[in-house]
Amino acid sequence: MSDVREGAHPGTEPGGEPTTEPSGAPVVEPTVEPVVEPVTEAAATRAELAVAPEIVASSLGEYFRGWVARIKAGESGVLPVIVGLVVIAVIFQTQNSNFLTAGNLVNLIVQGAPFMLLGLAQVFPLLLGEIDLSIGFVGGVAGGITALLLAFPHNWPWWAAVGVGLLVTAGIGLVQGTVITRLGLPSFVVTLAGLLGFQGVLLRMLGQGGTVPIASDIINDFANGNMTVGAGWVVAGLLILAYAGITWWRDRRRRASGLVAPPVGLTVLKIAAVAVAGIALTLICNANRGLLVPIQGMPWVVLIVLGVLGARSLLLGKTRFGRYVYAIGGNAEAARRAGVNLARIRTAAFVLCSLTAGIAGIVYASRLRSVSTNLDGGTLVLYAVAAAVIGGTSLFGGRGEVRSAVLGAAVIATIENGLYIFGFQPGVIYITTGCILLFAVTLDTIARRRQAKTGR
Repeated sequence: MSDVREGAHPGTEPGGEPTTEPSGAPVVEPTVEPVVEPVTEAAATRAELAVAPEIVASSLGEYFRGWVARIKAGESGVLPVIVGLVVIAVIFQTQNSNFLTAGNLVNLIVQGAPFMLLGLAQVFPLLLGEIDLSIGFVGGVAGGITALLLAFPHNWPWWAAVGVGLLVTAGIGLVQGTVITRLGLPSFVVTLAGLLGFQGVLLRMLGQGGTVPIASDIINDFANGNMTVGAGWVVAGLLILAYAGITWWRDRRRRASGLVAPPVGLTVLKIAAVAVAGIALTLICNANRGLLVPIQGMPWVVLIVLGVLGARSLLLGKTRFGRYVYAIGGNAEAARRAGVNLARIRTAAFVLCSLTAGIAGIVYASRLRSVSTNLDGGTLVLYAVAAAVIGGTSLFGGRGEVRSAVLGAAVIATIENGLYIFGFQPGVIYITTGCILLFAVTLDTIARRRQAKTGR
């Protein structure tokens, strides 16, 4: 009987010397290969979807294949919004041939501008997983202050009145953000108190049932004035050239530095898409839409919306502050452990939210040429939330883009405009908007559940 001792490897003596066969040849142990588990299809799919297609694609074809894969996985981005907008426009046009006329489209842009700006404002707290319910009346306060400073006996210059109105709204955001972050109160409760409180402030400013006209043609032209036809083409051309130059230079520099960058074909396609959209918008705005007298030109409010959109996109997409906002919304505890000052970033986000709401309030007052206590700030804030969420900003934080809020607001403005043309009552408009908002939130929830199942 052989003596097998504990801990001895087969083929060795207790002293560690290799054993030999009776013939004297050493025993050769079989090589044990490491077990490598096969890569499953699910794991490959997760790896493919872990990064955006423009990062890993080396050609336009690879980009589109990655884009289709992400759509199948439930990450469709703004595609449903664009498709929905086109479908809604086609339905309304088939029912009323005046819907897609230049006059109605420009009117739709002007009507939707306050919703777009409020949606851009609401994106900031939503990216943090927070909400601001006060921005409707905060915007009203900005418009009220501006109107009062312009009126007799103050007679302030328009730029000073607008500056004070925006400064006050930024201060409101600072106070609310500080209370939320330093005292740890829920943003829902704090801003709900703000909704009620600033409605009262507006009543005190204007008087019960009061209306204050905007005593400045310059401010009234924010929403009601138009550029000349030539100026519209010059502005559109400069904006397109600026976008093309910045996009091409940025992607080329990344390729030259050996960093990940979109394929050249995708860069050209994005520039072409922006150029087509800019030319189409300019053609629509420069068409004669007057009945008795000619009315042509791009509304000034288009530049205001594009300016705010560009500034906010740059802030969230190209700065450290923007990266911190997304990090906090994705995982606040991880961001804190990485050294991010949560209180400071959250407070700054509420300041920017209120400041943007102030711009929206002044534009809204410009469109009406006055500020009234009949301002429905509650509906405005709901439209702002709907615009951001319909555009793809997650209610749970960490996902969304400011440009999507503009598309979401365009959906709301299109529905409101079309239903009013058909003579529907406001109740039907609210019901329709509510159903679309519920649908968008449902899609967001389903997308998050799919991400949780795939481990992303």
